[in-house]
Amino acid sequence: MSGLAKFAQREFGIGEKLWHFSWGLLVLLTLIAAVGIALLYSAADGSITPWAARQAARFVVGVLLLGIIALVDPRFWFRWAYVGYGGALGLLVLVELMGAIGMGAQRWIDLGIIQLQPSEIMKVAVVVALARYFHGVTPETAGNPFILTPPLLMVLMPVALVAKQPDLGTAVVLLAAGGAIFFLGGVRLWMFGVVIGAGAAAVPMVWGLLHDYQRRRVLTFLDPESDPLGAGYHTLQAKIALGSGGISGKGFLMGTQSHLNFIPEKQTDFIFTILAEEFGLIGSLTLLGLYLLVIAYGMVIALRSRNQFGRLLGLGLVTTFFLYVFINVGMVMGLLPIVGVPLPLISYGGTSMLTILAGFGLIIGVSINRNLILNKQGETVG
Repeated sequence: MSGLAKFAQREFGIGEKLWHFSWGLLVLLTLIAAVGIALLYSAADGSITPWAARQAARFVVGVLLLGIIALVDPRFWFRWAYVGYGGALGLLVLVELMGAIGMGAQRWIDLGIIQLQPSEIMKVAVVVALARYFHGVTPETAGNPFILTPPLLMVLMPVALVAKQPDLGTAVVLLAAGGAIFFLGGVRLWMFGVVIGAGAAAVPMVWGLLHDYQRRRVLTFLDPESDPLGAGYHTLQAKIALGSGGISGKGFLMGTQSHLNFIPEKQTDFIFTILAEEFGLIGSLTLLGLYLLVIAYGMVIALRSRNQFGRLLGLGLVTTFFLYVFINVGMVMGLLPIVGVPLPLISYGGTSMLTILAGFGLIIGVSINRNLILNKQGETVG
């Protein structure tokens, strides 16, 4: 091994890790979180309680968590990937057995000081576990059904548990993120075609398994005005708020749709409507631009990694983040059915905030240790 390669492989001290820390990415995440805190302040009619202050405190805790995770050697996460996945899966099973019920769904574990949502933890855990698995899969073996069965089960088990809660939006995110890692891991396109074809054939059966409210959401997505005061209410009110903001918006704290309580769940799933109404198209595009920069930053970090685990981990987590944004904004704009997917770092929610920042801690850790070369067992080569 050359002298330069040996230098790249050597262990960094804390000072060097902080020097190589992706501070620009942290600044972008902070800007997005600041927008979210301001919108929660507006949603509460100009009060820091009950949402803005708590969200700010959670962000501070989340940044500390991000920093700790980023400074940990990626080989640690490689070794404990399956254990973390098993723990997250166990929490999903625990939700099924004794989870707290709220808004017609059983998604949380009541810990007293916080409502833990294990499905959010699983969004990170499944990516880490799949990245470890496909790190040891070669392009030649990526098409072997026996090789693909374990990771397929790793995706389908949490998807089934989350869909049963019911939380169709998170189930879709898990399935799509898992599919992205399968693709990045070298699985052939024709196999995706077979899976998509089988999924299309199973639509009638899946339709029969959906809850009544889920079927109504799909039908009203196709025609919201068919039930303007019922299932179509959310979509129609969101569209009114989006359109009323115009180019530059009505001004901070001046949004009528949200402040007159026409917007349901304005602090969580539909918080993007507050931004669009108060800051208009300019504000909306600015936030989407910040999201785009974060996604691009994360992709560059992942692609610069010299080991497959780091590449798959970074790209998988960035894909999950993109799915959060795409599904939430598409839902609010009426382009997708209404599902419970928060707008990352903007929507009110503790578990979502902490897991997203933990995911970016892993991405920054990939950046710090991008020159590590690992064998199939996750050990340093050379």
